[in-house]
Amino acid sequence: MATERERRFVGPRRGQLIFALGFVALSLLLLSQIGTQTIWANKTKFFAQPRFWPGVGLGGMVVLGGLHLYRLPWRRFTASDRAEVIRWAQVLEYTLWFLVYVLIVPVIGYLLSTLIFVPALTWRMGYRRPLILWASVVFALAVVVLFKTFLSVKIPGGLIYDYLPGALRSFFILYL
Repeated sequence: MATERERRFVGPRRGQLIFALGFVALSLLLLSQIGTQTIWANKTKFFAQPRFWPGVGLGGMVVLGGLHLYRLPWRRFTASDRAEVIRWAQVLEYTLWFLVYVLIVPVIGYLLSTLIFVPALTWRMGYRRPLILWASVVFALAVVVLFKTFLSVKIPGGLIYDYLPGALRSFFILYL
C-alpha cells in the first residue's frame, strides 16, 4: 500500500533508493580512506591543508546523501528499481570493451587493434550495413594516422612489431 507521502511524490521513482544507498555507501568508503590517501602537513594554514577540502567535500557528500536517503518517501525495492539497475549495468559492457582494447594494444599494436575494435563496436551497436562497416574501418585508419602522425602521440608499439624486418618495424612503431 502506498502512503500519502509516496503518492504525492512527483519525480521519477525508479532507482532512487538504490542510487541513494550506493551514493552514501561510496561516500562513507571514500571518507574512511581520507587518512591514508591525504596528509595533514605541518606548518600549513588550516584551509590550505591537503586533507581539509577533500574532507569537507566527502563529509558534505555523506551528510547530503544521508538527508536525501532520509527524505525519500519510500524505503522498499520494486521491480522498476531492479530494471533500472540492469539498465545502469549495461554501461559496464562498454567499459569491458575499452579495457580489452587497452590490454590488446601493447600486444598487436595500435593500428591493428583499432582496425579490429572500431568495426567490432560498430557491429555491436547494431550498424550492420557494409557501407557503415567500411566507413568505420576508414574512420579507424584516420584516427590512427591523426594521432600518430599529425599529433605525434607516443603510443608504444605492439609486441607483434618485433617480428617485422628492421626498416618496416621502425616505420610501424613511429607512424602506425
